[in-house]
Amino acid sequence: MPRKKSYIEEEVIEKAMHTFWKNGYEATSVRDLEREMEINQFSIYASFTNKDGVFLESVKCYKGKAKKEILNKLIDSNNGVNSIKDYFKDFLNFVKDDNEGYKGCLLTNTINELGDKANGQIVKEIGQFSTLIRNTFLEKLATNTVKSKETINKQANYLIVALQGLSVASKMLSKEQLDDFIEVTFNNM
Repeated sequence: MPRKKSYIEEEVIEKAMHTFWKNGYEATSVRDLEREMEINQFSIYASFTNKDGVFLESVKCYKGKAKKEILNKLIDSNNGVNSIKDYFKDFLNFVKDDNEGYKGCLLTNTINELGDKANGQIVKEIGQFSTLIRNTFLEKLATNTVKSKETINKQANYLIVALQGLSVASKMLSKEQLDDFIEVTFNNM
């Protein structure tokens, strides 16, 4: 008879997500995951196969939290480019850790850390989320009927790159510098 799980997967994955977000993929060991998830190695392997499996579920958890906490607000907004500017500000609040400052985006951190060594499924998950954000930017930019489709496309590309830059910069620059970056980014939109 199979053993019954004594934990809730969503809860332990959220703990794993925070561990990966804080330490990075490479620096997080299975022992770290055991300690932070409060389950043993056998349970980790039985439920998630390996560290990559835990990380993949952590990426999905992060995407779900980001969508719920900040992206849905952007999707539901009718405020055009100003809603994207608000998203950038909301993003900074989302990646802020009260004890340690800004952590950056888990997805951006992962690509910066692993690059082409990243698991293909993880890269796919990150790419899908980036595409969703970019498409939402396109939709909000398109509310300005004066701009050409080509300009809107270029601006969406610029904004997705700016968001990645904001993620990295948030880990080392002051709040004032980050706020100035957002202001300047949207001055000519």
